[in-house]
Amino acid sequence: MLTVSDISVAYGNILAVRDCSLEVPEGKIVTLLGANGAGKTTTLNTIVGLLPLWSGTITFGGQRISGLSAPEIVKRGISLVPEHRQLFPAMTVEENLLLGSYTRGMGRSALRPRDEIFALFPELATLRRAPAAMLSGGQQQMLAIGRGLMAQPRLILLDEPSLGLAPMMVDRMLATLKQINALGLTILLVEQNAYRTLPLSHITYVLENGAVVLHGPSSSLMGDPRVRNSYLGTL
Repeated sequence: MLTVSDISVAYGNILAVRDCSLEVPEGKIVTLLGANGAGKTTTLNTIVGLLPLWSGTITFGGQRISGLSAPEIVKRGISLVPEHRQLFPAMTVEENLLLGSYTRGMGRSALRPRDEIFALFPELATLRRAPAAMLSGGQQQMLAIGRGLMAQPRLILLDEPSLGLAPMMVDRMLATLKQINALGLTILLVEQNAYRTLPLSHITYVLENGAVVLHGPSSSLMGDPRVRNSYLGTL
């Protein structure tokens, strides 16, 4: 579904991502694993058009999307749930959700995905009139995921969705991702929490210093000593 081919991304003259290549097959959960500063967020932001490419190409569904604007990429079927959620704190839960459907129209067509998200996250339905700032961290993460789903994407990118959440809420959030993947949504997941995300995903790429250094089936990488020493050794 998504092919990232030899992309390099720079901030000024500093390369943050170097000749990075990865593939996200349709219907799969793919994890991009790495420490802080490895280039994971930069890679996601480049895929969705928030950062320009230095070199390389990105294709989605066989069509080149590198160089398109972020709204156009959303229209093509890719949504991003950004790191730290980036909700609109003074807006209500429902208003935040409706903004997620902006590129597809905010009329009656937005109500069906909204109701589906309320069914997926019943707590949000109860809190629909509450401002996002009043929600707990776990509820805010539900809202961020729900907002990403409002665009009815074919592929959703999630940047550190477990960040700052209690272990019980992390398990619940990952179970939800497994559920929506089972319904046919393809997922590219950026995480540091390898212990919980590797068993969930089908394929894993390990990013270090802006470059892919290891990739393969997630079940195989769980036993790789390089992954265990760097990401699983203390667990």
